[in-house]
Order: sequence, then structure tokens, then C-alpha cells
Amino acid sequence: MPHPVKILRTEFITPDVKRFVVDRPKGYKFVPGQATDVAIDRPGYEDQLRPFTFTCLTTARRLEFIIKIYGDHDGVTKQLGLMHAGDGLLLHEPFGAITYQGPGFFIAGGAGVTPFIAILRDLHKKDKLKGNTLLVSNHTANDVILDDELAKMLGRHFLKVFTRQHVIGFRERRIDRDTLVVLVQNFDQKFYVCGPDPFVKDISGMLLDLGARAESLVVEE
Repeated sequence: MPHPVKILRTEFITPDVKRFVVDRPKGYKFVPGQATDVAIDRPGYEDQLRPFTFTCLTTARRLEFIIKIYGDHDGVTKQLGLMHAGDGLLLHEPFGAITYQGPGFFIAGGAGVTPFIAILRDLHKKDKLKGNTLLVSNHTANDVILDDELAKMLGRHFLKVFTRQHVIGFRERRIDRDTLVVLVQNFDQKFYVCGPDPFVKDISGMLLDLGARAESLVVEE
């Protein structure tokens, strides 16, 4: 049975990424990195489930989701972009394959950073962030999710690549083999990869080519 919850507050944290804080159902538990299927509690939308990752600490009194809004087509996220405090959502049970398995290198494409947010916040709270690095790829600096918080937590271990910066002197850069050689250096460690399917496939393939072991890759199945 889905859990009906009320939205307590919302805000856009980048031009197309919105934070939702909602009620936490009694006894509702999740592991950092997990997601749940979410539906809008409105006639015609109750069965349109979409997976979104929890970004709050497991001990938080409220649940938080950070969701990319696709306003250019009339789907569920476009409707979510129009929702405000007081509106209702339906949450299902937590699931997910991206869980922390030890220090390593996190690589995220765009909103693929969301499962890593809960993991990194949890490690930060426990003072166990040492040995972890986060590399994110975004179109521009304005698209980086929680830039200030992640920079504060990770310092020089927070790396950013931009693919469409549009400023004079900027060289567009994607995460390619050369980028990984320069930024990773050590391929005998855990790698956590999340983002659009083609991104995950490309990055995983390059990591394996560069010497990472298949059992060291942690990706959403």
C-alpha cells in the first residue's frame, strides 16, 4: 500500500532541479542511496510511478527528494514542478542497488548525483568521508546540485566537469578516458557511477578498460 504524504515545502535549487520536503510516514526506513517510487496524489496520476532518491539523512524527521524537472514535455516531473506545500504525494517502499561499500570514487552525470547526496551526508555526519572523491558532470556551473554544500564537505575532493559552459576561453569537456586518467589515477578502488543509462554504460566501460575490476563498480541495476 502506498503511503500518502503532504509536501511541506518546495524550492528550485537550480533552474530545473527542485527540492521537496515531505512528511515521513511512521516507521518508514531507508538506506542511504536508496530510492522509492513516487506518484502524485491526484486522480489520473496515482498509478504513474517514478523513482526518486532520498537525499536526507536516514535519521531525519522529514523526507527530502531532489528532482530534475523536465518542463518541455507534459509528464510527471512537469506536474511536480507546479506543486507546492500542501499538495499530496504517494510513496511506495524503498529500493535500490547503490549502497556504500567502502571508500572510493563517485562519478555522477547531472541529477545522477542524488543517490550520492544521502551517502555523502551520512558519511559526513559520521566523520567518515576520508578516502572518497566526487566527480560530477553538468552542462554549466548553474546546473550543479548542492554545489556549496558538497564543496564544503569534500573540499578538493569535489571535482566538476562542464559540457556547455558558454564562456570565453572555456573548453567544453566531457568525462572521457583522458579525463579519468588525469582525475582518478588509482583504478584499484571502488567506483560508484550514476546518471543517464548511456552515461553509466560509457563510464563503466572506460573504467574497466583502465584497470578497474568489475566487482568494484557499484551502479544501479
